[in-house]
Amino acid sequence: MNLLRGWITVTEVVKGKYVYGTVKVVERGQVVIPSKAREHFNIKPGDLLLAIGGRKKGGIGLVKADAMKEFVMKMLRGLGELEERNENQR
Repeated sequence: MNLLRGWITVTEVVKGKYVYGTVKVVERGQVVIPSKAREHFNIKPGDLLLAIGGRKKGGIGLVKADAMKEFVMKMLRGLGELEERNENQR
């Protein structure tokens, strides 16, 4: 018996952290992102999502590609500033 089957209630586990329910993978590997998750993250048709995961713990997640790009650009700017400071200290 699958206790999670049909469980579609959105639950706020910790402030700002949610469980959106279960989704079923269809034959072609597709899933439907729950409507509340799409609403919370402003996911619209045509948006690019980055699929990330960890095989060791069996987790997978989706991140909006533009949000990840912004994060990576901030990291690279920070690294560039750090390298520049190190060069100036020599």
